[in-house]
Amino acid sequence: MPAQVVLGVGGGIAAYKACELLRLFTESGHDVRVVPTASALRFVGAPTWAALSGKPVADDVWAEVHEVPHVRIGKQADLVVVAPTTADLLAKVAHGLADDLLTNTLLTARCPVVLAPAMHTEMWEHPATVANVATLRARGVLVIEPASGRLTGADTGKGRLPDPAEIFAIARRTLSRGAVAPRDLTGRRVVITAGGTREPLDPVRFLGNRSSGKQGYAFARTATVRGAMVTVIAANVSLPDPAGVEVVRVSTTEELRKATLSAAADADVVVMAAAPADFRPATYADQKIKKTDDGTAPTIELVTNPDIAAELGDRRHAHQVLVAFAAETREAEPNARAKLARKKADLIVVNEVGRDKVFGADFNTAVVLGADGSRTVFPEQSKEDLADGVWDLVTTRLTVSS
Repeated sequence: MPAQVVLGVGGGIAAYKACELLRLFTESGHDVRVVPTASALRFVGAPTWAALSGKPVADDVWAEVHEVPHVRIGKQADLVVVAPTTADLLAKVAHGLADDLLTNTLLTARCPVVLAPAMHTEMWEHPATVANVATLRARGVLVIEPASGRLTGADTGKGRLPDPAEIFAIARRTLSRGAVAPRDLTGRRVVITAGGTREPLDPVRFLGNRSSGKQGYAFARTATVRGAMVTVIAANVSLPDPAGVEVVRVSTTEELRKATLSAAADADVVVMAAAPADFRPATYADQKIKKTDDGTAPTIELVTNPDIAAELGDRRHAHQVLVAFAAETREAEPNARAKLARKKADLIVVNEVGRDKVFGADFNTAVVLGADGSRTVFPEQSKEDLADGVWDLVTTRLTVSS
């Protein structure tokens, strides 16, 4: 449903990217009021924001004073998103300062607030900023982790504004959960695998599968909205990085295994949404395998890859929740129930796969089986809705185990 959205814009070079974020909101039917800081208007002028939003733009509390904008805008909002959020703006919000229209709006807002920081790495890592972010998160504000990449000038590091489309995805999910939905994964470390592994056969060929990584990335977005610190181990995924998520890229099943075992050591939850190849070639051909003159096909010997989820089940600490996946073409639930026991997982998400089923689609159906004997059916729905449903099951088990 259309919502009343306030788009705050801080005074950083990434302010121009907020134009794209504004377009995504307005094209989705939302009513957007842009509230920039005075510094932001030095990067993108008020006429641009007014033309794109269809609303007047001001940065101080004196415009339209008879309508009391410094109180009204925040009180009427269904969501406030600030992108970029500078270090200065983070500090002001954390300490309750209100010296312009945006900080007044943030102080009066009683709706979900999403902050997307963007700044140099040294500023993001400074103890003052770290403390301010912790304070805001403790109050229920969703502060998205910045991305890593090229910053202003020649600098590179963590502090880049995430892709506007991914910030919009987080904002959309926040709206769908509503103002009273708890951030029930706040303070939790979550590891999610996504995509499909590839096992090289020769320099140009590999064994793999059609997994796109969409379901794993949906788990990452929804976990971020619920407050988690998320690491995604992405196997050959070509999707944009989810906002606020650390992405570790791998290719083969062994690379996925090593990265997942390392990241999972101190994780509260591990979700094995990737599709690791069950087999790999016994030998790798250094040169491209050629067709023979008589057309005889080569014989390729395969060996079994390690079962990463089962290894995690053996290694996990007492309070860790493990979610496995089972992609089946027949006898789905009996096979999945056996896998659930073998992998020592708490939950297993069962998908029936095949041509035009699950892989690459935006919607999914699943049955989730629990080690406690539970069975939860998820009819066809978006992959983000399915992920949120599974998180509901996970948080119940976290509450029990912690």
